[in-house]
Amino acid sequence: MNYKETLDWLYVQLPVYQKQGKSAYKANLDNIEQLTSFLQHPEKKFRSIHVGGTNGKGSTSHLLASVFQEAGYKVGLYTSPHLKDFRERIRVDGDCVKQEYVVDFVTTHKAYFESHQLSFFEMTVGMAFQYFSDQKVDVAIIEVGLGGRLDATNVITPEISVITNIGIDHTQFLGNTITSIAREKAGIIKTGVPVVIGRKQEASSVVFEAVAKEKKAPLIFAETFEGEQCISSLKGGYQRENERAVLQVLAILRERGWELSTKCIKEGFSRVVENTGLLGRWQILNEAPKVICDTAHNEDGLREVMKQLVKESFRDLHIVVGVVDDKKLETILPLFPKKARYYFSSPDISRGLDAGLLKEEAAKFDLHGEKYDAVKEAYMSALQYARKEDVIYVGGSTFVVAEII
Repeated sequence: MNYKETLDWLYVQLPVYQKQGKSAYKANLDNIEQLTSFLQHPEKKFRSIHVGGTNGKGSTSHLLASVFQEAGYKVGLYTSPHLKDFRERIRVDGDCVKQEYVVDFVTTHKAYFESHQLSFFEMTVGMAFQYFSDQKVDVAIIEVGLGGRLDATNVITPEISVITNIGIDHTQFLGNTITSIAREKAGIIKTGVPVVIGRKQEASSVVFEAVAKEKKAPLIFAETFEGEQCISSLKGGYQRENERAVLQVLAILRERGWELSTKCIKEGFSRVVENTGLLGRWQILNEAPKVICDTAHNEDGLREVMKQLVKESFRDLHIVVGVVDDKKLETILPLFPKKARYYFSSPDISRGLDAGLLKEEAAKFDLHGEKYDAVKEAYMSALQYARKEDVIYVGGSTFVVAEII
């Protein structure tokens, strides 16, 4: 198989959660435990940091990777989902895994994957672990895919764990309360391994404290960080919380012997995108009119992004928006500004919510505009109507952003 054929096989052989939703969710770790054993436990051949939470996992992971790169470590980075190319999920020192490696890994183990009915995510996690082992990385930053307790990444024993925050998302898997979701996220806390909590919330803190006590794991809330603050090159105001959590993690690791100088931390913070290739977080795509895209897609994330959006200086605001069909529109649509022209579309995946339905639901919250058959068509229309003094925002879903970057 060539690279395209390999990806086609990965995508269609078994369900992919990001594209197909609940049917792809595996509610146990049996498959990934068997796979890592089959691969002779590559995840035990490098040190790691585990990053979970509802929002900010990707940004936090990239921030950490950038600092470690500046400090001279060879750094693996596993994140999901990707925006443009599957290989974005697996990086070493910012460089995506080679196409040839993806093809060889799948070709070599294809019979095993088929006979054991592995999910797309399980295969991808196994590939990342094997690649990091083959590359002999010093440390790998591993982002949780969904939840924590039953996530395929949760077979590692990291140097430290991070839980950024807890919000309402993926309720069909994780529960519909902060407490129930926190229990799933707390599943990444390992015996004796320190865990940093990015945001102290009453309902979730009780859960984290109980689990950490049971596991004898040092629990540190990022808000207690007392060192020098450092602002990154990431533009979103919501990044301040992620930055504080990263600084707390780095402070703990320095105490444990990791060589992470203040200079390297500052350089890492200032060169995140350059070092790691992070995309889609308050990313400016154009000036005059200013075009901003962001992958925020749940209530907690969109609330922060919308707060920042309305503070922008503009004559008129244009919003290109699309969502997937499992979103509770009654919780996210009220967050969007009423004084804006909307361009409703549907991301090009099976889970994409029909643009006409989105338009109808949005009207109930006094959000008005036109529907379009495709995201790119909606975006081009916004560019056509917008003047130099206007702002265009593109978001609502990772997949909407992916189609216009």
